[in-house]
Amino acid sequence: MLCLSLTPLLVLVLGVSLGAAFPHDTLRKGCRLSKYQNIAPEEQKAVDKMRKEFVSTAGNRGQWGHSRPQMSDRVVLVAAELNLTTAMLELPAVPSFAEVRRRPLDFFTQAREDVRGCVSVDPSHQPSGRLRHWLHKLQAAMRASTACLRATTILHALQVLDNLRCAALQDKC
Repeated sequence: MLCLSLTPLLVLVLGVSLGAAFPHDTLRKGCRLSKYQNIAPEEQKAVDKMRKEFVSTAGNRGQWGHSRPQMSDRVVLVAAELNLTTAMLELPAVPSFAEVRRRPLDFFTQAREDVRGCVSVDPSHQPSGRLRHWLHKLQAAMRASTACLRATTILHALQVLDNLRCAALQDKC
């Protein structure tokens, strides 16, 4: 299996995450996460269909778990997840998967843009221990082959939807 350097992707994903902060229990003015409080069933179905197509064509299985973050870290976590998910979905793919990933990629790309408006940069902010642990796990995963990271990311796509919904719901999740 070919292992490619993922340093640029790591910089992209963690760049938003490590230096980001926002006030506890509130989101920045201009933050448009409320529309993700109830993710449309057709978006969930499109992501699940993409995940199933990927599994059937690539024969990949796997999972990626992490505990629920504190509210103060949720948007940072979702920003990192959305950066990684969109980067992995943008990679070249076989035609059948390229077609089925189109709608989820559009959705995740829009969500990534919306989340960027929710993260403010505060150089003095230190992520919680849980978030630092998760980001460390992400950094370790980035050392895997692109194919392995892509498979894990796609299989994890439904969890990203759930984390996005929780970030939008804030303390109600």
